[in-house]
Amino acid sequence: MRGVSIIGVGQTPVGEHWERSLRHLAYEAVAAAMKDAGIEGAHAMYVGNMLSGEISGQSHLGALIADFCGLRGIEAVKVEAACGSGAAAVRMGYLAVASGAHDLVICVGVEKMTDDVGSKLTAALAQAADADYEVAHGVTFVGLNALLMRRYMHEYRVRHEDFAGFAINAHANAVGNPNAMFRKAITLEDFKGADMIADPINLLDSSPMADGAAAVVLCPTEQAHAFRGKPVRIAGSALATDCLSIHDRHDPLWLQAAEDSARRAYAQADITPADVDLFELHDAFTIMSALSLEACGFAERGKGWQLAVDGEIRPSGRIPICTMGGLKARGHPVGATGVYQIVEAVLQLRGEAGACQIHNARVAMTQNIGGSGATIITHILEVQE
Repeated sequence: MRGVSIIGVGQTPVGEHWERSLRHLAYEAVAAAMKDAGIEGAHAMYVGNMLSGEISGQSHLGALIADFCGLRGIEAVKVEAACGSGAAAVRMGYLAVASGAHDLVICVGVEKMTDDVGSKLTAALAQAADADYEVAHGVTFVGLNALLMRRYMHEYRVRHEDFAGFAINAHANAVGNPNAMFRKAITLEDFKGADMIADPINLLDSSPMADGAAAVVLCPTEQAHAFRGKPVRIAGSALATDCLSIHDRHDPLWLQAAEDSARRAYAQADITPADVDLFELHDAFTIMSALSLEACGFAERGKGWQLAVDGEIRPSGRIPICTMGGLKARGHPVGATGVYQIVEAVLQLRGEAGACQIHNARVAMTQNIGGSGATIITHILEVQE
């Protein structure tokens, strides 16, 4: 297997893009990534997306976006893994380059969610859960996370306000990110006074629905310095799965797929959690931040929330997370989120994160979650000398 590096990144601002279609958003991100890499063509494209058929009435995104980007004729397919679709597309691109099948690969995540923000979107998102044993009984995706959060609070005697630090940190970091949807800081009082959505999850526990696209260009590590810019090596890439339905899991408060994918990625990169300088985790809801930190070895079981209370997740803390706003404040265009995480991690390692820059960042970790933890993809990135 060959080493794989990222030689170009691109993204659109996250928000409500009424004037742009899926293809236009994807083109903007892909064109930026190709310009960043200094390339005019590619051998393959992998498109991460979850909801195009349900919300936009458009499937077959691989051929559509490749053609619209001026790359007609290349290998191109859509990759779907619910909210983990973006990182799953990067994983497929990584394998294509590592295997020697292709030398230049573009991975793009794109999503249009705000064309329908009512019951149709709620139903579409619920497809990430078990249709027969969860959705058929009326539970929504936020409802499933609320059940997890309530059980966590009961098991570990945690107050709801103890999760506030995750949202406060994300919003504080997003202030410096020009592509973030919500560039506004919030306070503990804001968090405690937010409207309830599904008890105990309130509005500020939750990431917003949004539109956006992000892209990366991959090539063999040995060729990376032949292209423009500062290459970043993918030191670890792993995907793991768990039961789709929460009630079928051995322990609903443990993200087994997060532990498994992180362990494999750590082994590939030959590092431990102590070596990670920043972690772009999947904070779709604040409870997921706590569970991810625990499963990946950054906190003891039942103590993930403590890192937020103690300020250890801030830019100057022991393990900075969501350094450019995360899903909570940057926004969560579901099929694109995993690629946004990787783009942001690359900018950090290049020293190009602007006001969000983490000092002396050398090793970054990203983790994208599909559903309530059924598919989890972990990537570890390192500065390439």
